[in-house]
Amino acid sequence: MKRKIRRLAALTVLTAVLAMGCGKTSEGDLVSVTLNEVAHSVFYAPQYAAIELGYFEEEGIDLEVVNGAGADNVATALIAGEADIGFMGSESSIYVYAEGQEDYFVNFAQLTQRAGNFLVAREADEDFTWSDLIGKTVLGGRKGGMPEMVFEYILKKNGIDPETDLTIDQSISFGLTAAAFPGSDADYTVEFEPYATSLEQEGEGVVVASLGVDSGYVPYTAYCTTLSYLEENGDTVQAFTNAIQKGLDYVNSHTAAEVAEVIAPQFEETDIDSLTTIIERYSEQDTWKENTIFTEESFLLLEDILREAGELESQVPYEDLVTTEYAEKAAE
Repeated sequence: MKRKIRRLAALTVLTAVLAMGCGKTSEGDLVSVTLNEVAHSVFYAPQYAAIELGYFEEEGIDLEVVNGAGADNVATALIAGEADIGFMGSESSIYVYAEGQEDYFVNFAQLTQRAGNFLVAREADEDFTWSDLIGKTVLGGRKGGMPEMVFEYILKKNGIDPETDLTIDQSISFGLTAAAFPGSDADYTVEFEPYATSLEQEGEGVVVASLGVDSGYVPYTAYCTTLSYLEENGDTVQAFTNAIQKGLDYVNSHTAAEVAEVIAPQFEETDIDSLTTIIERYSEQDTWKENTIFTEESFLLLEDILREAGELESQVPYEDLVTTEYAEKAAE
């Protein structure tokens, strides 16, 4: 990841001249904002509620959402100027800063406070414990990414060595593990929704554990932008944060069925009953924050996870990579 970020930084000058202009005024005096998200998942329900309920338009934003399909791609888009705001695990902002990028990423709003993935087994196991993974094969995530690091964090909490006590297959691209699992030799797979529920519905697997529950509260995904964009477009960042806060308020004050009805247009491939089940599952484990304030305590926990995973040599300053100014105003 670090080597890749270095290459991306080197490409910045070449790609900048090709980047589309950001922050331009669109029809109706709305400001155009391109958001590149790490994945399109029910895990981010408050964001989609904000979109479907018109909160971004209320705040003067014409939002375009691009599915980056991975944090590497989100980081690439931000560096190249092809996105105004990125939505991903904040570990990427730490990697970019640690590599010396001058126009680094600043996190301004945190959305999720628990991991959003689940451990799926071949068969139901009501007595599952993490020690059951010893000697088994698991389809995991990309090295250095939040899904994989949180998974390894849980293993270590349970006295399991990720390197020697089991086999973690990281050869399958992000978002493709659910499709690969039925025909693979793996005993388990780590999946986001709606893929975990889809495997259950297809009779190909059963959720036996929640990484969100077993890892505890972690700063899993947050919104960030480049330092230069933040300095030049503070009002837009504030408006964006306001809209996300409204989405959080809605999701945290309505039933899973009500939220499902609102965000259903974002997930046409998922039936409303499944969507309701997924939202309820996330809600019950306290997935979404009440506000978007990214605390220093959470940031330090993230750095601890990175160090344990061997992805961070020295601490980076919270004051540089996180601002709470916009989140605090949005929460008023």
